[in-house]
Amino acid sequence: MITFEDIRNNEAIRAYITRADESLLAQGFTEHSFAHVTHVAKTAAYLLATLGYTEHEVELVRIAGYLHDIGNLINREDHSQSGALMAFNILSGMDMPPEDLATVVTAIGNHDEGTGVPVNAVAAALILADKSDVRRSRVRNSDVTNFDIHDRVNYSVRKSELRINEEHTVVKLDLTIDTAYGAVMDYFEIFLDRMILCRKAAERLGMRFKLIINGQALI
Repeated sequence: MITFEDIRNNEAIRAYITRADESLLAQGFTEHSFAHVTHVAKTAAYLLATLGYTEHEVELVRIAGYLHDIGNLINREDHSQSGALMAFNILSGMDMPPEDLATVVTAIGNHDEGTGVPVNAVAAALILADKSDVRRSRVRNSDVTNFDIHDRVNYSVRKSELRINEEHTVVKLDLTIDTAYGAVMDYFEIFLDRMILCRKAAERLGMRFKLIINGQALI
């Protein structure tokens, strides 16, 4: 089986992630490089492992999480679909078994809120892990006075934690926001579609999704 370590140590993949993030930096987007994809891979693996999925499925979601944004190398528009095609070529070239390849490619192709659907457990975990990665360190604009709404929202988040309750019935995204930099309504203005997709993803995993901001349950 192709492992997560095989993917993480692949020089071509590292080059694609680096260049994709450089393209997004040039367009003013927040960080989508190794910190983001590693965080997504780790969080998605935590979700499936906690829910009792097999080690094999956990390894597949790690791989999907690490590769999910490589489509930004081609264009930000429809990057989930182009990333899925890139992943197909990469992983088939590494002789990944067809069933595993199909699972990973499907998850990557469905992670974006514009067209994504949590069609399987790996896709659902990837969605939740990706959309919950909101943090100050993703902001690359050093001039606070020139922040756009995405900068403000990410910079305002002092703490972000995605956790499953002991009963495995609820997955909760708990945010602590400094409202001096961004209002709670700013968060909803740009993240509402993502939170709706997270709710669907949680349901696919047999749970409810809760969003808590500054101690208040909002979803």
